[in-house]
Amino acid sequence: MSDWPDGRTHTRRAGPPAQYQPPRGYDAPHGPGPQGGPPQADGYSAGQVYGRGGAGPAGPGAPGQRGRTTAPDWRKRLKIGAIALVTGLVVVSVGTYFWADGKLRREVDLSSVPDRPPAGEGTNYLIVGSDSREGLSDEDKKELHTGSADGKRTDSMMILHTGSNGTTMLSLPRDSYVTIPAFKGKQSGKRFPASTHKLNQAYSDGGPELLAQTIEYNTGLRIDHYAEIGFGGFRNLVDALGGVQMCLDKPLKDRDSGADFKAGCQELNGAQSLAFVRQRHQEADQDLGRMRNQQKFLNTLAKQAASPSTLLNPFRLYPVIGSGLETLIVDKDMELWDLTSMFWAMKGVTGGDGKQMTVPISNPNLPTRSDGVAVKWDTAKAKQLFDQLKKDQKVTVGDQ
Repeated sequence: MSDWPDGRTHTRRAGPPAQYQPPRGYDAPHGPGPQGGPPQADGYSAGQVYGRGGAGPAGPGAPGQRGRTTAPDWRKRLKIGAIALVTGLVVVSVGTYFWADGKLRREVDLSSVPDRPPAGEGTNYLIVGSDSREGLSDEDKKELHTGSADGKRTDSMMILHTGSNGTTMLSLPRDSYVTIPAFKGKQSGKRFPASTHKLNQAYSDGGPELLAQTIEYNTGLRIDHYAEIGFGGFRNLVDALGGVQMCLDKPLKDRDSGADFKAGCQELNGAQSLAFVRQRHQEADQDLGRMRNQQKFLNTLAKQAASPSTLLNPFRLYPVIGSGLETLIVDKDMELWDLTSMFWAMKGVTGGDGKQMTVPISNPNLPTRSDGVAVKWDTAKAKQLFDQLKKDQKVTVGDQ
């Protein structure tokens, strides 16, 4: 019978669920507890929390836990670094090339020279040092002992021949008595007949183009490139290099150029270097002795400018490039690569790969009617020398 009203029957309520029992041995002690307390059990009794799905210990996002790290790929990093370095070097090199190329003063038009000889073997550079005072203040002129003469004259002239038989640096005395071919004046347009004068007169009358024409006429050598530097540019170039180390066999003093040096090795600054290459009165053969000093200095200058201490030091290299190119006058076809080749050839002369000489002379004190004392070439030896250079043969003609 039901004791509940309304005829409902009474159903006995089930008792509480059985308490969960971990597997036997799960909470067995595994060692002493903290500070010597009771043994600490593993599992739930130890307060360990397990993730869902049997994932094991907490992942990287869990507090107090360090995530798994990956070892750096050093090979990849080195590859990226190398690519970045090479790219940077290429960009700097290309930028430097165009910066330097833009500084060249391409003012001499050799293509306008008439009656040119055919091209020979090798390459011929005409290197001219002029007495241009361009850019010099009155104080500079006084310091450098240049005077204030108007116009420009050649102070030194050299043919640098490069080819398969080495390099030959050939000095041409500015007082050489030669034939200046007929030419037309740049300013007046007047036609001048051929005449015989000192070589220096050609530059005074018709500038670099007439000088090149005169040299080609008298040597039979075709001038491929032209480079000229004045007093100011020469001084600035040496100063940018930090001076040039020169060794002198004897003391040297010349009042006109300002040269005053003791014997032995010493460093010359720009003004001193200009005085050294211009002095001639202490030499017994004057201009010929001066040309030997000029060759010696230019070779030393080129060697020092091409040294690692200059090429690998941008704080020295860029001022040297800037100082040299800003005042350097070249022909219109001269590329920066041609100028570099010329410079490297000059450096090679001192390395034993070349020859330094002066055109053979028969009379260094030739009296003339209108030009004073001049220098006469040895016609036979000079012709032999020029033929050897034209054919790029080994030079066998001795220096005079």
